Amino acid sequence: MSANTVIHRIVRPAVRALAPTGITPNQITTARIATGIAAAIAFSGDASWQNAGGAIFLLSMLLDRADGELARQTGQSSPSGHRYDLISDCLSNIIAFIGIGLGQMAALGLFGPVIGLIAGAAVGTLFWQLHILQIGEVRGYELAPGIIIDPDDLMVFVPILIWVGAAIPMLWAAAVITPLAALFLGLSARKPRSTVRPPRAS
Repeated sequence: MSANTVIHRIVRPAVRALAPTGITPNQITTARIATGIAAAIAFSGDASWQNAGGAIFLLSMLLDRADGELARQTGQSSPSGHRYDLISDCLSNIIAFIGIGLGQMAALGLFGPVIGLIAGAAVGTLFWQLHILQIGEVRGYELAPGIIIDPDDLMVFVPILIWVGAAIPMLWAAAVITPLAALFLGLSARKPRSTVRPPRAS
C-alpha cells in the first residue's frame, strides 16, 4: 500500500500538529473503531441519521490514515500496532454494510439486514485476503501526477452514494460483486504454479 495517497496528504498537516502532544497511533486507531461503530449505528437509522453516518464514516476513514501516518512520523511503527490497525479497518468496513442493511429495512424488509450481512462478510473476506493472507497485490494507483489512491480509498463512495440516495443499489452491488471478487481471488491463489521448465539453451 502507498503511504502517500490523497487521504494521507489531507491528514498529514493535522498529524504533524498532533505529533508533539503525546497522542499515540493506537489511540487514533481506537478512535477509528469508535467512529466506525458510530457510523454503522447511524447508518441503521432513518435518512437523516444515514446522512450523518456518511460524515462520521468519512472521519473514520481519515483516522484510518492518520494512525499510520503518526506512527511513521514519530517512529512508533510496530507489528502489533499494524495488526490492531488492520483489525480496526476490517471491523469498521464490515459493520458499516451491516448498518446500511439495517437502515434499508423500510424499503427491503428483512432482505436489508441479510444483504447487508452478505456484503459486510464479503468485504471483510476480501480485506482479509488482501491484507492478512496477502493474496494479490495491494498497491497505490497513480490516477494523475501526484494523485495516488489505494483500493481501500474506494470506500469513500459509501457515504457519497448514501448522500445521493443510492444506498440500495450500492448494497446490492456490494452483496453480489464483492463475494465474486473474493471467490475469484481465492481461486486464483489456489491455482498450482506451473512446473514445466523452459528448455535448456544449447
